[in-house]
Amino acid sequence: MRQIIPSISRVLILILAAAGSAFAQNPPEWTEPFPAFRVAGNLYYVGSKGLASFLVTTPQGNILINSDLEANVPLLQASIEKLGFQFADTKILLISHAHFDHDAGSAKIKELTGASYMVMDADVPVVESGGKADFQYGNRTEFLYPPTKVDRGLHDGDEVKLGGAVLVAHLTPGHTKGCTTWTMKVTDAGREYNAVIVGSPNVNNGFDLVANKRYPQIADDYARGFAVLKSLPCDLFLGAHGAYFGMLAKRAQLKPGTANPFVDPAGYASYIADREQAFRAELAKQKAAAATHL
Repeated sequence: MRQIIPSISRVLILILAAAGSAFAQNPPEWTEPFPAFRVAGNLYYVGSKGLASFLVTTPQGNILINSDLEANVPLLQASIEKLGFQFADTKILLISHAHFDHDAGSAKIKELTGASYMVMDADVPVVESGGKADFQYGNRTEFLYPPTKVDRGLHDGDEVKLGGAVLVAHLTPGHTKGCTTWTMKVTDAGREYNAVIVGSPNVNNGFDLVANKRYPQIADDYARGFAVLKSLPCDLFLGAHGAYFGMLAKRAQLKPGTANPFVDPAGYASYIADREQAFRAELAKQKAAAATHL
């Protein structure tokens, strides 16, 4: 785990730098195919090398978390079908938060599958405006995407149920107003695990934490989000980008007959603590800068 954390931090720096430069050129790993695999039980990784998407399978159809870029929709379909499932059986579509790298493909997936699209209420205006209502990036054309009708607005603590699977939506705001961390119970080899799919606890370059006219409560929301994240029981540590949870290194370690590397409660706690420290340091820096201009 000590070897994984520094590499995670380096990749996170790259992610945040890309975000701050308005993703003028998307990181190539965002659209690089990655072999789909079973994380545990009925929970599968179906995303690209850099953008995490998850499939929850049930007898009544499947739940897809994160549609990613528009260009990634064929990749997602191929990943799901290579696992032996049907893309058309996607009954529910969820997202971690309303940024284009996680939801730009939603309109296409709804068109292809007829899935019911469920989004945290505070992110609904962003999704339905194609990104134009986003507090940070709404006036940047490179962040915009096809507006998509939301079929069910979610609230903190709401459950999404299908075929015996139950996912709980936890509002962990700040990164977006409706940033969502998903939890679910996963049974694997007779044991039950608490899976946590982190929305995003990161402060992107350019985020104003002190005097944000479009999001005045942003700092309080981040603090609320960290309180929620620290309260969640976690066995299976996952997130909206593979870099959050060391996906590449853990996938390489995932072998039959050995301990599942994605069962990583210590890694989860370390990641959340690191991200909270980064948030508080940035907040203190911005407060100090604001004070000098009084």
